[in-house]
Amino acid sequence: MFSRKTGILFVISAPSGTGKTTLCRRLLKEVDGITFSISYTTRAPRKGESHGKDYFFVDRKTFEKMIKEDAFLEYACVYGNYYGTSKAFVEERLSKGEDLILDIDVQGAKQVFEKMKDAVGIFIFPPSIEELKKRLINRGTDPMEVIEKRLKEAKWEIEQAGMYHYWVLNDDLEKAYQALKSVIIAERLKSHRLKRTT
Repeated sequence: MFSRKTGILFVISAPSGTGKTTLCRRLLKEVDGITFSISYTTRAPRKGESHGKDYFFVDRKTFEKMIKEDAFLEYACVYGNYYGTSKAFVEERLSKGEDLILDIDVQGAKQVFEKMKDAVGIFIFPPSIEELKKRLINRGTDPMEVIEKRLKEAKWEIEQAGMYHYWVLNDDLEKAYQALKSVIIAERLKSHRLKRTT
């Protein structure tokens, strides 16, 4: 009856420690036809991360060369490291009809929304700043001064949430996941994204 014209770019942002990675991983596992947009970064791999799966890990010189070549849809320097999304990677996947999840910060999302008017923005909120602080401490990956910096950043990011199309509160992981999944399904059914085949 109808088919999709192209894939959809879902831009998902949240303050660090909100549970965005957990939610995105579950989406990728349980929803067909959606893949993860793999970003480039100059930061070192964390335990269990691998090149080409979690990120494309490159050195600063390579990244800066790519900036000069205008190879990024967006890029930002976060906590002293570069992160960027390859234009070619995104365009190729979308043209094949694949939906992409772009897990990026607010700075990067703003750049994407300016360049790709059809991108769908989803902002995930923590239950509160106090709860976020608890989660970051319990994660045990950062010293206290880094946690304080992340909390300050989180307050600023929450203030920018108005530029996103959907808001999801992660005070209950299951509810947040179902809300996120509903957004994906609803966006796929929008008439302007479909073409009639009969």
